[in-house]
Amino acid sequence: MNDRSIISAPEPNPRNGWLDTYMADGQLAVQQPRAQFISMSVIRGIVFRQRWIIASAISAALIGGIILTLLVTPMYEARAKVSVEPFGGAILEGENLNESVSPNQIYDYLATQVEIIKSRSMAEVVAEDLKLADRTDLLGKDIDESRPPNISDEEWRKQKLEIASSILAGSVTAEVSQDNWVIPIGFRSSSPALAAELANGYASAYIAWGSRNTVRENEYALEYLKQQIDLTRTRLAAAESSANDYARNSGIIVQPVAGSTSEDGSSANITLTGANLANINQRVTDARAARIAAEQRWRSIEKLPASQLPEVQSSPVLMGLISDRTGKLAQLADLRERYNDDFPQVQNLKAQIEILNEQINRSSGEIKATVRNEYVIARNREQALQAELGSLTSNKLVEQDQQVQLSVLDREAQAIRDQLKTLLDRYNEINSAANVQRGKVTKLDTATVPSAPYSPNILRNMALALVLGVAAAGALAVLRETLDDRVRSLEDVEDRIGLTLLGYTPHVAERDIEAEGSNRFSTLMEAYSSIRAAVDFSMPRSRNVLQLTSSQASEGKSTTALILARLFANLGRRTLLIDGDLRRPSVARLIDIERPKVGLVEVLLGHVDLDTALVKGVHDNLDILPIGEIPPNPTEILASVEMHEFLEQQRENYDLVLIDCSPVLGLADAPMLSRMVDGTIFVLEANRVPYGQVRSAVRRLKFAGANMLGVVLTKYRALEAGETYSYQYEYYRYTDSSRNSA
Repeated sequence: MNDRSIISAPEPNPRNGWLDTYMADGQLAVQQPRAQFISMSVIRGIVFRQRWIIASAISAALIGGIILTLLVTPMYEARAKVSVEPFGGAILEGENLNESVSPNQIYDYLATQVEIIKSRSMAEVVAEDLKLADRTDLLGKDIDESRPPNISDEEWRKQKLEIASSILAGSVTAEVSQDNWVIPIGFRSSSPALAAELANGYASAYIAWGSRNTVRENEYALEYLKQQIDLTRTRLAAAESSANDYARNSGIIVQPVAGSTSEDGSSANITLTGANLANINQRVTDARAARIAAEQRWRSIEKLPASQLPEVQSSPVLMGLISDRTGKLAQLADLRERYNDDFPQVQNLKAQIEILNEQINRSSGEIKATVRNEYVIARNREQALQAELGSLTSNKLVEQDQQVQLSVLDREAQAIRDQLKTLLDRYNEINSAANVQRGKVTKLDTATVPSAPYSPNILRNMALALVLGVAAAGALAVLRETLDDRVRSLEDVEDRIGLTLLGYTPHVAERDIEAEGSNRFSTLMEAYSSIRAAVDFSMPRSRNVLQLTSSQASEGKSTTALILARLFANLGRRTLLIDGDLRRPSVARLIDIERPKVGLVEVLLGHVDLDTALVKGVHDNLDILPIGEIPPNPTEILASVEMHEFLEQQRENYDLVLIDCSPVLGLADAPMLSRMVDGTIFVLEANRVPYGQVRSAVRRLKFAGANMLGVVLTKYRALEAGETYSYQYEYYRYTDSSRNSA
C-alpha cells in the first residue's frame, strides 16, 4: 500500500468556487463545493427535522380558523353604486366654477369623495335622515336601558345619534375604482335588510350632500362677487379722481384723435401740447421746403438781367409794353425817313418810347425783386416757425415727464376698470347658471337585500389561518433550529469541528443491522468500505494501532470498530479487535457471545495468556479480545505500563490493531489511551450530539496528545441534512443493480 496521507487543508479554486483537497504528491483528491449560508438543502433539512412541529402548528392554525369561523356572527353587505363626474356638465357658461380638477388629479379627487362618504359628518347626516335615534334595529332593543339618569329626552336623543353615527362610520365601505368613476357604497350589518337600507341611505345622503354643496357654493360665490364689485367700484372712482386731479394740476389737456385707435381698440388720445407740437412741426417742415424752393429760384436768377427772366418774358403786361414800344419804334422810323429829329411828332414818339422803356425796365425789376422778396419772406417764416417749434418741444419734454406719472395712474384705473368688468361678467354668468346647475353625483344602482353573508368566508379564513400557521410554524422551526446545535450535515463536520471526514454511514434500524452487515453490497457495508479505504490511506503500515472513541455512549463506535475489523480482515490483513471499554463493554454482545470470564484485564495482569483470552473463528484473519470482569480502576489499567507494553507487542504481531474505547466526556480512559495509539478515529452520531460537546471531546483528546485521523459520522439521515436519499446513495444502488443483472 502506498504511504500517502490526505492533506486536509482546503484551498479555494478560483475557477469554479469549489474547495480542492490535494494528496501529498500534489494530485487532486477531493473537490467539495464551498458552503453556503442558505441553500435548498439547508431549508429541506430544517423542514424535515421540524416536520412534526410544522405540521402541528399548521394543523392548530387550521383548527383554530375553523372554530373561529363557526363562532363568528354572519355579516351581510349591501352595495349601492353612484357615478361621480369630476368635470361635470356645463349647461351655461359659468357652471365650471368649482371644476378645477386636472386629469392627473382625478384619482385624488375620487379618493377624497370616498373619504367624505366614510366621514363621521356623513354618518351623522344618514343617522338624522333615517331617524336612527328613534329605532332599535341598529342600536339594539336594550339601548334605552343604558340611558344615563337626569338627562332630558333631547339630550338622550343626541347621544343616541352620536352612537348611531359611530356605528355607521365603522360599518360603511367605499372604494376607488382604477378604471371608472363609479364609487360602490356598501354597508355591513348582521341584518341583510338593514344593510340594504343603510347603503341606500348613504347613497341618497351623498347625492344630496353634493347638491347642497353646489347651492351653497353658488350662493357664496354670488355674495363674494358682490362684495368685490362694490369694493372695486370704490377703488375705480378713487383711481380716476387721482388721475384727473393730476392732469388738471399739471395742465395736461387730452383730446381724442379722430379716426385713430390705440392697440387695445379704444380711441387714441393726444394732449393739446402734443397736438400743437405736431402741427408746428408739420408747418416747419412745409416752411423749410418753401424756403428752399424760393432760395433756389432766387439763386438761379440773381445774376441774370431782368429782361432775360422767364417771368418777365412770360408777363402779358410787359409783352404789351414791348409790343407798344415796337410799334412806336416803327412809327419813329417812318417819320425819320421824312422828317428830322426836331419834328414834333418825332420828338413826341421818342418821348413815348422813352416812357415805354422806363416802364419795361421798372416792371422787369419789380418782377425780379418779387422773386427775391418771396425768398426773404420764406426764410423769415421758417425761422419764426423754428423758434416756435423749439419752445413747444421744451414744453412737450416737460409734459412727457408728467405723462409718465399720469400713465401710471391711468393704467391703475384701467386695470381696476377691467377687473370690475370681469367681476360683473362673472357675477352675471353665475347668477344665470345658478338655477340650472346639474349635479355631479348620480345614483346608478340601488342596494338590494343580500341573500348570503360576506363574512365569515370559510375559504378566506382557512387561507389566512394557513398563512398564519405557516408563519408560526416557520418561526417555531427557526427558533428550534437556533437552539438546536446538533451535528447534522457532512459539510459541518469539517467546517465546525475542524477534523477530516473519513466517511459516514446511513441510518439503519437496529433490527436491520445484522441483515445489512451480512450483505456486502448493502448501503451500510458500502459506506463502511469507503471508510475503511479512507482509514487505510490515512495511516502507514508501520503505525497500525488505532483507537475508536466518541463523545457519548451509543453513537455506534463499537459497531464501527467491529465492521472495520472485518473489512480489514477481508483484505487478508491479520487484525486484532480489542474491547477497550472497561466500563460498558459491548463487543461480546455484538458478536453474539456471552461475555467471557477472562479478557483484556486478565491478560494485562498476567492471569492468563493472550491466546486463552482471544475469541477466534468469528472471521478469517480476525482475533477479538473482549472484556472479562469489569475492573474497579479502569483508568489506571489503561494508563499502566503493562497496557503500553501490550500494545507495542501486538503492533508486531498483527497488521492492524483496533481498540474500541469508552466515550470521552466525563471519563479519562480515551485521552489516556490516545497517548499510546498511533491514531484516533472519532465516531460521531448524526442528529444527536451538540457541537459544543463534540468540540469539547475533541479538545480533550488533542490536549492529551491524540493523533486525530478524522471523524466517522454514523446513523446519517440524508433527509435530516436536507439531501435526498436517492442522491446520497445513487452509487450504491447502481452497484447493486449491476451486480444483480450480472
